Amino acid sequence: MAHTASRRPAFATRRTGRRHPLVATLMALPLAALLLLVFDGWETVATQASSVGAMLGR
Repeated sequence: MAHTASRRPAFATRRTGRRHPLVATLMALPLAALLLLVFDGWETVATQASSVGAMLGR
């Protein structure tokens, strides 16, 4: 049998750690805008923003 070089897995593993708050905010904004359009209300957007803040530990 021929010796083959070890390969990296097809999918890269992510590093563990906390995400920067700005990145989390940028990820949540499209969902918040979609909720605003679908449910036609600021209450849903405020609830989503509150959930993101709680997720970030603020």
